[in-house]
Amino acid sequence: HVQLVESGGVSVQAGGSLRLSCAASGHTSSSYSWAWFRRSPGKEREGVASIDKNDRTSYKDSVTGRFTISKDNAKNILYLQMNNLKPEDTAMYYCAASYRTTPGLIRRWYDYWGQGTQVTVS
Repeated sequence: HVQLVESGGVSVQAGGSLRLSCAASGHTSSSYSWAWFRRSPGKEREGVASIDKNDRTSYKDSVTGRFTISKDNAKNILYLQMNNLKPEDTAMYYCAASYRTTPGLIRRWYDYWGQGTQVTVS
């Protein structure tokens, strides 16, 4: 079992940058695949970025070139660097872990979820 705790969400102005962190504890392993999802008011939770067990990354089209997902296996921390933020990036951001090798941005393929951290861009 894995426990996930996100941090780093704040209010920023458009064009600014943020780095979100997700600390994992429990039976953590570098063999998990990881992802960041977000949910805006009135919308479904959507995948933003993922990094699989082979360190291959994938991104939602609208964040490609602006967001970067990375992980520190030694510290069991997942990151999401967000640059050139836009108001439409405003959402609750969640990290997630999956036993699958390549879950991509498919929400139902993720097994563990954090509680979320709020990002507001104005």
